[in-house]
Amino acid sequence: MRFVIVALCALSCGGCMQETVRFAANSEQQAIVRDGQPALVSTKKNSIVMIRPATRQFASGARPVFVVGIHNLSKAPLDFAVRNVRASQIAGTDTVAMKVIPYEELVAEERTREAVTAVLVGAAIGADAWAASEAGYRTKTTTVNSPSGSYSYRTTSYSPSTALAAERHATRQSEHLIDTAIKQGQKNLAKLERNVLKDDTLMPGEWYGGTLHLQPPTSAGDASGPKADSSVFSVGRVEHRIDVIQDSAH
Repeated sequence: MRFVIVALCALSCGGCMQETVRFAANSEQQAIVRDGQPALVSTKKNSIVMIRPATRQFASGARPVFVVGIHNLSKAPLDFAVRNVRASQIAGTDTVAMKVIPYEELVAEERTREAVTAVLVGAAIGADAWAASEAGYRTKTTTVNSPSGSYSYRTTSYSPSTALAAERHATRQSEHLIDTAIKQGQKNLAKLERNVLKDDTLMPGEWYGGTLHLQPPTSAGDASGPKADSSVFSVGRVEHRIDVIQDSAH
């Protein structure tokens, strides 16, 4: 079975413009609605493919993400490999390749985000620690009026109890920042592990699916005209072609 998805997208240009997705079914497909979202079912002799957008809307120029489901109707195992997925975008007469982002690269991106977050958390902890070290000091300005004029002087005092309270507060804040950063990173990685489409062998009668992440090209010919996104999946030898129209959200 060779599994092919071709997403033809009419993309509107604009900085933060929101877009929606709808499907154009051919004779072997059925456009449906799942939980209020457009979806499409493509049926072949040995396989069924279902696809829908991962979100109801997405920003123009953002990574398109789709939820893909594959059903093995044959009596033999079928291999799916993300490296065999190809994607491209057509704008006018120009065709530009779109990168299919594999699970491993998404994990690497999350690791990079974690490293950046750790630096920011470290900076915040350092600022809190410095503030705590200064919390025990108090400076008082006193003004004295005398027949010869007025003058002011400053006195500095130190409160150990105030300093200790500030240090304890800073420690709690630091522990909270670190704990939150670690938990969020673990949560993001677990979500990728759970959701992203990966290489898989489908047993007879088995469903397999996940999210497919595409990287939009930085340039695709005439930006003012309609564009077509083409994604090609290989699972055996049967092809499933799926046309996706992306409209500006109103």
